[in-house]
Formats: sequence, structure tokens, C-alpha cells
Amino acid sequence: MEKYTDEEIRGFKKITCKIAADYLGISSMAVSIGMRNDLLPIGFAIHNEDKYSESWSYNIIAERLIAYKHGKISEVQVQNIEKSLNTIISQFEEMKKDFLFLLSESAE
Repeated sequence: MEKYTDEEIRGFKKITCKIAADYLGISSMAVSIGMRNDLLPIGFAIHNEDKYSESWSYNIIAERLIAYKHGKISEVQVQNIEKSLNTIISQFEEMKKDFLFLLSESAE
């Protein structure tokens, strides 16, 4: 089983499930299943569905992977970050609606 250093992980343009698995010392299936079920907070698993096929894509973030390996990130922390981002996004969208309304009012 091949092992990677933190710097090697940071150097990859794309981190595959196999690379993450080797780095964490688990199977690549454990990485993919863990990401699909939101149990492994190292990135995002995206379910791709179309009329003819179904597949998964994985976006593994180097710093999350490294932090997870060293016990510096937990699912609770990730959920809190994502909730905060969702709040910011929804507030931004409300501001955008208000701005567009103001623009339409001044155009009249």
C-alpha cells in the first residue's frame, strides 16, 4: 500500500479515491462510500444521473483530507461551515432580489 506525505497530497491537481485511500490507510471503496453517505468530510460526492446511466464524481479537497487524517476536522465542524455558507448565500440572494427590485423601480 502506497503512502503519501502531506506535501505530496497538496501537490496533486486531482486527488482520487485511491490516492485518498492510500493516504488514510483504508480501501478506496471505504472512501467512496464514506463520501457518498456524508460520513467522510474530505470533500464532496456528486451523484450524476441521466436517462441512460448513473455515476458518482468525487471532489476531494487536499486540506480537508490532511486535516481529517490528523484529527483536526470533524463532521460537526464541516456541517457548521456549510450551514454558515448556506446562510451567507441565502442572504446574498435576498440582497440581490432587493437590488434588482430597486433597479427596476428606478428604471420606471
